[in-house]
Amino acid sequence: MIYTVGGIKGGSGKTTIATNLAVYLVHQGRDVILIDADDQESATDFTSFRHQTLSGELGYTAVKVTGRELNANVARLATKCDDIVIDTGGRDTVSQRSALTISHVYLVPFAPRSLDIWTLRKVENLITEVMPFNPNLVCLTFINKADARGNYKEETADLLRESTAVKFIDNPIGNRISFANAAASGLGVIEIKPVDEKAVAEVTDLYNGIQNAMKISTKKKKSTT
Repeated sequence: MIYTVGGIKGGSGKTTIATNLAVYLVHQGRDVILIDADDQESATDFTSFRHQTLSGELGYTAVKVTGRELNANVARLATKCDDIVIDTGGRDTVSQRSALTISHVYLVPFAPRSLDIWTLRKVENLITEVMPFNPNLVCLTFINKADARGNYKEETADLLRESTAVKFIDNPIGNRISFANAAASGLGVIEIKPVDEKAVAEVTDLYNGIQNAMKISTKKKKSTT
């Protein structure tokens, strides 16, 4: 599986999702490559912290790749591992478009307080332009950094459900301090002590939600062929 985590607008916690997904896959016994395709290099910083915390035992292979040739590099790397997670950052870049042409799933997290209709439309336009090059791409969106209180989460979910270009999965990730604490040490939230059981459950549910959505998409495509 090749997962690309991206979007159009910053501040939605894309690197948090990418790194936690990579760590989760590692703990499932998968051979994982984490690709930092963002010029801000947040995933690279995470890996540096992890290297210090775990004395070099990352558990995954870290690679920095950007630009038009990203898809060719990913295709080559895909023969050497089980899964690839690509962190492309929060802008419509050449790197993100290149990653989407080779990916199986496109994950677009939205923070409830940062979502506006303009941002969603930009994501939809990006997907429409990329799909001819990768018609089997499954595009999923979900809520990240969700507040425990207020109506922001529900309002955002209603807006995301209306999209026809990207499928909303109801597996939100909360705005929890444990994610920041884990990232500061280069760890996934499933690795820190004491255990934040709610955060661990959210990451697990998100992964399961992604897999379920992939299965449904595969069945639909088979039924139409």
